[in-house]
Amino acid sequence: MMNNIRSGKLILILLLFSLATKAQDTLQLSREQAEALFLKDNLLLIAEKLNISQAEAMAMQANLWPNPSFTLDQVNFWATNAQTGGKEVIPSLGGLPTNQQFGFGIEQIILTARKRKKLVALEEVSVEKSKQYFEDLLRNLKIEFRNQLTRLQYLQFSKSIYQNQLNSIRLLTIAYKNQVEEGNVSQGEFIRLKAMELEIAKTINEFDQEVNKAQKELKVFMHLPATTHLQITDEGFLKDTEQFSQLALNDIIEQAKIHRPDYRITQLEETSYNNLHAFEKAQRIPNLTLSSAYDRGGNAMLDFVGFGVSMDLPFFNRNQGNIRHAQIGIKKSKILRKEKTLKIENEIVLSYQNLSNAVFFLDGIASDYESTLDGLLTSYTQNFIERNISMLEYLDFLEAYLENKKVILEAGKDVNEMAEELNYTVGMDLIK
Repeated sequence: MMNNIRSGKLILILLLFSLATKAQDTLQLSREQAEALFLKDNLLLIAEKLNISQAEAMAMQANLWPNPSFTLDQVNFWATNAQTGGKEVIPSLGGLPTNQQFGFGIEQIILTARKRKKLVALEEVSVEKSKQYFEDLLRNLKIEFRNQLTRLQYLQFSKSIYQNQLNSIRLLTIAYKNQVEEGNVSQGEFIRLKAMELEIAKTINEFDQEVNKAQKELKVFMHLPATTHLQITDEGFLKDTEQFSQLALNDIIEQAKIHRPDYRITQLEETSYNNLHAFEKAQRIPNLTLSSAYDRGGNAMLDFVGFGVSMDLPFFNRNQGNIRHAQIGIKKSKILRKEKTLKIENEIVLSYQNLSNAVFFLDGIASDYESTLDGLLTSYTQNFIERNISMLEYLDFLEAYLENKKVILEAGKDVNEMAEELNYTVGMDLIK
């Protein structure tokens, strides 16, 4: 009986372990792999691509000719003797009965003043605008996505540093607890060490919460299952600052005018209004309607075939309002393009200065400073264990060590984020 109970407990434990493993599938990706997944599966990008297809469909529709219209009328289903005087007024034709009258006609609208071509040009600009809207969405999502990658890497690094210190402090706490029980160390020293352990553990818990938030955002970006535990490898957290020294501010501004999709949209807006103005002016000229008609027995001629043409007479409506609307749109789009140019120039100068400051600060940290810190911590820990330094000295250094590690990590994080901000303002990846 006891064996069955133990066996059942073992199966239950294995089952719970299996479910927990499935619930938290760990996915480890590099920054490049994560971005490739984002570009492939992001739902907002997929939806925005469909807008391009919609615009292309409208351009295709604008290129089509108007359909001809067919009319069948004047059909009589019977003719009385009173109407015909008992005579055969209309002879039978094929399967048609005597005195069967009908008529039909065909009409075709002819667009004048090259309206169809001008409408196609207008819709083609809409296609190009939809492509630039997609690029602008991609640009905005990309900086947000990359900053989240940087944030997750920063949190992973920070948690690792604190976790290592927590492991060391816990070993010291256990050792001090034994020493307290043996009367070799005061209770106050043990409590001070335990307080540091709890403080570090609390910080790690806060890091875990921030990691979960960053993972949530990234999983939405990459369309990953909610139960996935995401890890980003260490590569790519620190940017190569040598790339920045090769950049010239004036060249960057010119590059932005070529690659910024929101700037291209302002240019296309002006082109669109120019095309709209040409189309609306063409609307002043009436379209022609060509017609051809056949009538059997409806007039003096038994089988009548006639041709005709019709058009509106532009006495009152010469499309003045729509033309004026397009003219004002041209002026407005030129003003907005100038405003966008000024805004871009200021954004780039600001991003360039921020990146310059971040790079200057990071480069000011000696390359061996971090390894020196790690060596000092090892030395302080050993001296503390050997009672060569007091607990106060050790804990003061530990706090300084953790603070300096944080400063170094934040310096790398700032350079990464400022580099992405410059890439964003230019509209292309100048710094990779």
